Amino acid sequence: MRPVIKADKVSKLYKLGEIGTGTLSHDVQRWISKVRGKEDPFSIIGSENDRTSTDTSGYAWALNDISFEVNEGDVLGIIGRNGAGKSTLLKILSRVTLPSTGYVNVKGRIASLLEVGTGFHPELTGRENIFLNGAILGMKKHEIKRKFDEIVEFSGVAKYVDTPVKRYSSGMYVRLAFAVAAHLESEILIVDEVLAVGDVEFQRKCLGKMGDLSKSGRTVLFVSHNLTAVQELCSTGILLKNGRLTESGPVAEIINSYQGSLSSSDFKISFPVINENIRLNDFKIYPQGGGNAITCDTPIFFEMLFENLIPNRTQDVTLELKMMDGSIVFHQAFEFAPSSDSRLGLYRLKGKIPGKLLNAGFYSFKLIFGHNRQYSLLTINELCVFEVENTHTLLGSLFNTPPGTIRINLDFDCTYEGS
Repeated sequence: MRPVIKADKVSKLYKLGEIGTGTLSHDVQRWISKVRGKEDPFSIIGSENDRTSTDTSGYAWALNDISFEVNEGDVLGIIGRNGAGKSTLLKILSRVTLPSTGYVNVKGRIASLLEVGTGFHPELTGRENIFLNGAILGMKKHEIKRKFDEIVEFSGVAKYVDTPVKRYSSGMYVRLAFAVAAHLESEILIVDEVLAVGDVEFQRKCLGKMGDLSKSGRTVLFVSHNLTAVQELCSTGILLKNGRLTESGPVAEIINSYQGSLSSSDFKISFPVINENIRLNDFKIYPQGGGNAITCDTPIFFEMLFENLIPNRTQDVTLELKMMDGSIVFHQAFEFAPSSDSRLGLYRLKGKIPGKLLNAGFYSFKLIFGHNRQYSLLTINELCVFEVENTHTLLGSLFNTPPGTIRINLDFDCTYEGS
């Protein structure tokens, strides 16, 4: 396989707090340094792209010394937390922006879907934008006409194809934009997190289409926080952290490294969490039998202490257990203060998750205090992040961790019926 994308020591430096490249004096100093063959004086003081830290230099590396290759027909997953540099990297590969240092060599035409509405003119109709995008990619008018019906059918917006796209919803925008990018004849398809805007049915349709494209020899670069989709679609992956490439290789190994890098301290909630309706004093989980290790076989207990601050109102609490890719394992809601008995004061809620249910991986709770199961009074995301450890493998060494969200043991009864 020949490499179609090669990034060599790519870095991108941004000046914080200003629009543009900075002051005229900075530009002159950079130009003088370049003429003399010296390093950019402002890149020396650029801080690492850690969005949680306080900046003192006024500059930050969105990307820092990134090098990798993508072969023809590869499906590369790019993962990392928000602010890791994923979107900046895709913009450089798509030639939307230039790197500050290093270079990118791309062989072939690129179709990119970076954010909602990218490449669309709001005053033009869907039909006109299809031809505009095709022309930008260097396609002839007859080539676009040949693909036009397929694009419209896939997008599902045939009724509105002659309507200006400024009147489209965000979901319709994404449908048409993805259909254009996937059907026009480019060798490389780059897709950012925008598929999260579409509905579930369309997301599945898009993932299937990207799989078909890769089988036909086209190269796909895919950024998503949906790790399940990344694992199903991609063969290789790279992991970005604070603008640096920390690991590359088979996608399953990259996802495991990413999940392993997440710790409870990254999502630490300071108690109490309070507003005018509810005061959450504490939330904790612990395995049956004590200790700190939670395994696939371990029953898990959870307990929270909260205070109702509003009398005479029906109130309820909803508890969601979520995987780190955002998928919901379960959703449970119940009333703790019916209108007939809405008392002020402390409540203690206890619950149990059975053993032999959860698969290995990282999980967190989402807690919603509401009124009549319709109105949110207090919502807390990523509450109490914890890891369920693997205890055994199935099917020999085929899977380190079997696929799936749950890991229950079904009862089978297999009898021999004769030859």
